[in-house]
Amino acid sequence: MLMLPAELTHAQAPACERMLRQAMRASAGGVIVDASALQVFDSSALAVLLACRREALADERGFAVLGLPERLRGLARVYGIDTLLPEPV
Repeated sequence: MLMLPAELTHAQAPACERMLRQAMRASAGGVIVDASALQVFDSSALAVLLACRREALADERGFAVLGLPERLRGLARVYGIDTLLPEPV
């Protein structure tokens, strides 16, 4: 499982995305991102999650997000992308 940090804003997004991509390459199977630690974030967090989703799907792997904060899920709804960030089954 991949873990998001407590803070993920525009300033942290590039480094966080690199870290997550490296972790994805080192693991097998579906990708689950745990977002439950997120406390400070902006729309860059959604961009990072979508980048991970694109890479997972390109590798024909499943993708899900666990513990997405409600405020961030609401932002995803506003952008019309909430269905692209499913919870694990």
